[in-house]
Amino acid sequence: MRRFENKVVIVTGAARGIGKAIAEGFGREGASVVVADIRQEEGKNTAQRVTELGGRGLFVKTDTSSQKDVLDMVQKTLETFGHIDILVNDAGICPFEDFLNISEELWDRVLAVNLKGYFLCSQAVARVMIEKGIKGKIIHIGSISSMVGGAQQAHYCASKAGINMLSACMAISLGAYGITSNCVLPGPILTDINRQDLSNPEKVAYFKKRTPIKGIGDPEDIVGPVLFFASEEASYCTGATLVADGGILINFQ
Repeated sequence: MRRFENKVVIVTGAARGIGKAIAEGFGREGASVVVADIRQEEGKNTAQRVTELGGRGLFVKTDTSSQKDVLDMVQKTLETFGHIDILVNDAGICPFEDFLNISEELWDRVLAVNLKGYFLCSQAVARVMIEKGIKGKIIHIGSISSMVGGAQQAHYCASKAGINMLSACMAISLGAYGITSNCVLPGPILTDINRQDLSNPEKVAYFKKRTPIKGIGDPEDIVGPVLFFASEEASYCTGATLVADGGILINFQ
């Protein structure tokens, strides 16, 4: 199937992890995919892989916390592909740190990338969609950490909770233009962002015990929910959150 042929998609944080899997998923479906990331070598590799899978890949080096970078990314997308149909906000960081040791600088950096970046990208892309009359799709990669806390994740959890409300407000504001805004909330997914944390055998065993199906997930597990929200099948979904966590959130034992 090539459900997204002739569609132009921007995926932030697509050099590796969940973003990479999402970019490749759109590539398999025939989309033109802009890989936006600060990691140049890995980002170029993802864009090349998108092309190999049957899409069209373009890497644009982007710090999503910088408005200048975001506007440049949008401009380069338009220069290359002419329009934007779908935005997937995925770029994020999670430097684990105990609440009492989080510095102001670290707090600001996490909020800048994880929340401000989503706002900047969404606003810039939505303006283009409206200008061109495109009923676009904006999908945010949140986290179940927006609903449950962690001793070393106060900055991260706060940013992810903010994404949920940002998405809801966007859904209300952009609905008049036919633009939808939805969130996918992954549970424990093995990526570079948490690889060191999940190197603890006791923590891995705990997650596996808590999760009814599969245990710790893979980036590929998030691709399907994202493609759903990006598809016409989800045209009546906006302001929604889809939890993809193997059931860990509902298991209290």
